[in-house]
Amino acid sequence: MILKEVEKVRRILVADDEANMRWVLERALTKAGYEVETVEDGQFALDRALAERPDLVLVDLKMPKMDGLSLLHKLKERYPDLLMVMMTAHGSTSTAVEAMKAGAQDYLMKPFDIEELLITVAKAFEVGSLREQVDYLKGEVQNGGWQLVGNSAEMQAVKHLVERVAPTPATVLIHGESGTGKELVAHAIHTLSPRFDGPYIRVNCAALTETLLESELFGHEKGAFTGAHVRKTGRFELADGGTLFLDEIGELSFNVQAKLLRVLQERTFERVGGEKTIKVDVRIIAATNRDLLKETQEGRFREDLYYRLNVFPIFVPPLRERREDISELTEHFLEKLRTYGGSKTLGPGVLSQLKAYTWPGNVRELENVVERMVIISQGQRLGWIVCPSWVFHQNWRRTSEVLCCQQKGFPSKSLRNRFSSRLWNTRGETKVRLQNS
Repeated sequence: MILKEVEKVRRILVADDEANMRWVLERALTKAGYEVETVEDGQFALDRALAERPDLVLVDLKMPKMDGLSLLHKLKERYPDLLMVMMTAHGSTSTAVEAMKAGAQDYLMKPFDIEELLITVAKAFEVGSLREQVDYLKGEVQNGGWQLVGNSAEMQAVKHLVERVAPTPATVLIHGESGTGKELVAHAIHTLSPRFDGPYIRVNCAALTETLLESELFGHEKGAFTGAHVRKTGRFELADGGTLFLDEIGELSFNVQAKLLRVLQERTFERVGGEKTIKVDVRIIAATNRDLLKETQEGRFREDLYYRLNVFPIFVPPLRERREDISELTEHFLEKLRTYGGSKTLGPGVLSQLKAYTWPGNVRELENVVERMVIISQGQRLGWIVCPSWVFHQNWRRTSEVLCCQQKGFPSKSLRNRFSSRLWNTRGETKVRLQNS
């Protein structure tokens, strides 16, 4: 089973007036890893759902006190985005269709087997997750969350390329060092494209083993490998009609590279352990911090795949090559942090210090430094306490301690003792020696 970074246990409320059916459903869903509560009528289901919202309601259409359709309408009034799956016997298809029009995600026709149940429930959760993701992305777009910040000549060139390629179906390969904002560029392309209202799916190719990555991309059939208890829909299927962003594409194994090449050529694939050919309509955007041309020349990346991906290359410059954007980026991050940091501004000399640094971690490092300053600062003006090495030794690879405090001195002697530091280098490693003064 492929876990997301943090995955909570899903809560399912089952409503059915047949005791045997409730027992079977509870047993099957619990075994599949869900937290399950069962009730015997519609009114009880309504009371429980209003008292503690479940993640999904599995409800029979025909029940005493309140039927499934009435329950659906009442719950949708309270929770418009609540996932609901209806169960119905043969002969009630028209009612099930009515339930779908009223907002149910799917329906099961009795009698059904356990595999069908688990697939339907899993699919409902996947649709719900995608809906949440689309709503989140739309909110970010409206709030400027995916805007490309910076007016340097280098960023103007990037924005121009994004605007040119976004309306087309072309595959895009984004190059750049870690932390430069490659994913923001991918988001911008998606949101400016005709697919903006379709799914945007991201896969970090460096985060999973070859076997798990193959299953994540293409899905798998039940029993395809140990632990594959149910069919899984892959990211290519989930991204159908939208955009699939493949981050760290240079980390793919040769086996997965070959399968990806076929999808790029034919837009078809098979799930792991499956024989059915699946056709998808997906735009591919890939990103890498490697020199893929060099990787192909040295035999570590398929040349044919490289040219399939590199239809429209975009290079995102490192922050040290567009220092004039540091001021605007800093203001942008301060604005984002106002929700918990309040309205804060830079003290005298701070901006020049920021511009003097080489920023090996690029925009991501700058954002982290600004956030750290906001958290530590007790005043409205952000100032620096930092060793001279931070300014003059430009080969520094990491900011060990970036500090801020009130412009008029330290808040306390303990804070001064803790954070006043100078750098020294031992055996090639940057270390921090605290100074008490």
